[in-house]
Amino acid sequence: MFEERKASYKAPPALIRDISSSQAHRRTKALEEQKRRRAERFDSARQLDLFADLTLGASEDEGVDENDSLVQDEPEILREGVSQFASMLQPSANVSSELPIPSESAMSSSQNSDVQSWGNKRGKNKRKGKPREAAAIAQPRGSAKKKQGKWADKCMYAELLEMVEEIHDARIARDGIPDNIETGWVAVTPVPVGKRCLAVIHQTSGIAGVVPNLTLRSRVLGKPLMQPFPSPLPPETILDCILDANWRDNGILHVLDVLKWKGQDITECETLFRLWWRDTRLAELPAFPPPPSAANTNAQSSSCIGVQAHYQFPHPASFVPVPYHTDTTLAHLANDLIPLTRSVCSVTVAIPSQTSAHDAEAAMDLDGEVSSLVQLETMVSQVQPDGMLLYVSQATYEPGTTPLSSWIPLKAYEPNTGAGDGMQADVESPLAVFERLINKRLALRLSVAAANSLPEVSMDAIL
Repeated sequence: MFEERKASYKAPPALIRDISSSQAHRRTKALEEQKRRRAERFDSARQLDLFADLTLGASEDEGVDENDSLVQDEPEILREGVSQFASMLQPSANVSSELPIPSESAMSSSQNSDVQSWGNKRGKNKRKGKPREAAAIAQPRGSAKKKQGKWADKCMYAELLEMVEEIHDARIARDGIPDNIETGWVAVTPVPVGKRCLAVIHQTSGIAGVVPNLTLRSRVLGKPLMQPFPSPLPPETILDCILDANWRDNGILHVLDVLKWKGQDITECETLFRLWWRDTRLAELPAFPPPPSAANTNAQSSSCIGVQAHYQFPHPASFVPVPYHTDTTLAHLANDLIPLTRSVCSVTVAIPSQTSAHDAEAAMDLDGEVSSLVQLETMVSQVQPDGMLLYVSQATYEPGTTPLSSWIPLKAYEPNTGAGDGMQADVESPLAVFERLINKRLALRLSVAAANSLPEVSMDAIL
């Protein structure tokens, strides 16, 4: 009895739960729900064609032919007002006529009484203001529901891929990896380390790249992460992004997906089209020089001491798309994509050179204008990996947490137990488990192929 409870405690959630609540079942159900909603939208759009032939009757211009004679094919429709139907209504004037009309003196006296009663009520309310405020303070905070913002929980957040290292059959691997991973999925890797956010570009009146038009909002609450800043992105655009962990040093904002572009909704498109649209449109953006350093405020104090200030980005200036891969075969996953997820990416960014920045400060006019001639130098930034994302290729963009996207982190998440004894320090990486299961599938496929390729030996040849 104790061994069974211990085994069930250590078993992954996919083994304890029934099939109806497994991740694969929920993924299939979510994909069918998306297909059903899409079919309903298509049917509603097609039914609009049924109203194309409807008309309110032949107009005066349409009923005249070349000889100025009325066409008698259609019945003539008389257009009249609704005044002729007024006599059909029941008379209600007698009810209003029976009511007495108040005199002016009565009206003035009633108004004065109302004013006096309102003043008395106001005085009573002033006296009872403190108990009401005290009652409001005494009310628990949990009773009042917090109103979610407009941009709260709008990102497509992936579920952690549930993997099981058990094989119930010699030919079928029940390991939690999708069965159609080679044909129906798209891999986005390496996903950088950073903060998930939503980039919202507003419609502003001004020059693109000069007027602040972009606001970064948090994934959960949708609150602004920083002040709006200028960007070359078009207005009415929404991007699913990852703010780099070292964005002040490299100014990189990683673009993961696209929700809207120039007012065009892209969420109803499939994954492959969204990612292709993202790369194509980001490559067409014009290049703008980097903004002035955020450390300019401390540059004067540091120059007095003789220390040169390090350049820091005041806001993200480079929009880098996260690479995606359509080849998700087992061999390509094991040999290329999994090692790529562990590697550190190098991204080249442009920053003002220290000499040009010093010259620009020296050439500042009395009005505070800085010379536009700024020399740029390239800097190679190292972006640390965080894991791999898997998207269902036929799925549309789904806000919130969804099983249509699976997350395989590079490092294991340590649960906050509060013990602080470091018992979770030796937890194996989910990416290592994923790699081992992929290699098992490859070995199983090779063994099955080798068994099927054995030559058949007839008994006559042996005799």
